[in-house]
Amino acid sequence: MGMHLLFEKSREAPGRGLGLLRGETVRLPKDVKTPHIGWNNLHMILDNELLNGIDEKDYFYFVHGYYAKPENTNIVVAETEYGVRFPSVIAKRNIYGTQFHPEKSGKPGRRVLMNFAEIIRR
Repeated sequence: MGMHLLFEKSREAPGRGLGLLRGETVRLPKDVKTPHIGWNNLHMILDNELLNGIDEKDYFYFVHGYYAKPENTNIVVAETEYGVRFPSVIAKRNIYGTQFHPEKSGKPGRRVLMNFAEIIRR
């Protein structure tokens, strides 16, 4: 569930999300194999300390069939391409979310987790 839960609603199932961020979760396009399972990289949109030390050449591990579609695109830190360009990292104040699995993403994922730990230590 992860990042999807932060938003208001999802087309994946009835019910509501936490509503911490305005927007919804939508399905990946029908013309791509779903779920999206495998390695992909990030296209940086905004500078954010969560991605310190991360390069667009770094690969992250994804497993998902839906993606977040925020109302305010100013919270999108990075995007990834898989049939559609979708938010893969979001940040608003003290709320952070990743579409990928940092714990399964090797050294780049570890860097993201270390950055997050540094952020919450402050």
